[in-house]
Amino acid sequence: QLIPLFVIIGSGGIGASMYLMRLAMFNPDVSWDKKNNPEPWNKMAPNDQYKLFSINMDYSRLKKDRPDF
Repeated sequence: QLIPLFVIIGSGGIGASMYLMRLAMFNPDVSWDKKNNPEPWNKMAPNDQYKLFSINMDYSRLKKDRPDF
């Protein structure tokens, strides 16, 4: 009777850890390499999608509206 409980809690823990790994690897707010890329959020193009999912948003049609620094 405890097997479904272990399966559900285990799958929730694995899913949460995979999401945290995804945030740590692909989020532009996180910088692992301070020498070569100290500010990765400045190198994001306006059409780069870094969210997990977005509802009714087409990133390919976005245009740049800010200056380069």
